[in-house]
Amino acid sequence: MPVEAADPVAYTIKVGDTRLPLNDLIGHPVQIDFDGVIRCIHCDRMTKKSFSQGYCYPCFRKLAECDSCIVSPEKCHYNEGTCRDPKWGETHCMTEHVVYLANSSGLKVGITRASQVPTRWIDQGAVAAIPMLRVATRQLAGLAEVACKQYVADRTNWRAMLKGETPELDLVAERAAMLEKIQPELAALREVHGEDALRAVDEPGLSLSYPVQVWPDKIKTHNLDKTPSVSGVLQGIKGQYLILDTGVINIRKYTAYEVRFQVTA
Repeated sequence: MPVEAADPVAYTIKVGDTRLPLNDLIGHPVQIDFDGVIRCIHCDRMTKKSFSQGYCYPCFRKLAECDSCIVSPEKCHYNEGTCRDPKWGETHCMTEHVVYLANSSGLKVGITRASQVPTRWIDQGAVAAIPMLRVATRQLAGLAEVACKQYVADRTNWRAMLKGETPELDLVAERAAMLEKIQPELAALREVHGEDALRAVDEPGLSLSYPVQVWPDKIKTHNLDKTPSVSGVLQGIKGQYLILDTGVINIRKYTAYEVRFQVTA
């Protein structure tokens, strides 16, 4: 779902060539119908199963954007000459990345391309986030993240996130504390890659609010593979989830699916 960092976050959903403003539909009944067709978002071939959120199996096996180092960026092998697509690596991995702290269901560390701030934070349902380091490559971001993972999680508890269960955190103070903790690891990386390759930043954070009328007490998930027709009153949107009175659905998970989306009343 395309997003805009407004107050609250403004969501749209692509239906064919049309973009529907989802915030306006909160409080209205909606229905999503999956017709059984899944098309790879890269080659457009039909596939029985979607891999890595939208790809057919052959593309999943050959594309750089589906390689294991995307999930584990510290394992980037571009410099070894074995990148699946060096041109893609140059534009997506060998560029400036941001290592950040966020509060989505509690404190977490994450990385993203500099161009994806604040979209990445919104996709994770963060209520606040703050840049901590700007680094030269995705691999360096991954190595810095590994250092942080000794002290803080790198994943969001999505169930707590969807219940609105986020503690109050002082991210400026958390950033200072984290930089102090990982100073030895940063020094070692700078010695190999240069002082400018990893820069601690004193940039302001961002607070985010989401269009949610009712937070669910219990989390029930909709699965279009098992139940191809989903309906309910849209009560909110957070991260990449629609919150219905009948359950939640992760829209990103169904990126390659052909569905009909309609407001039923």
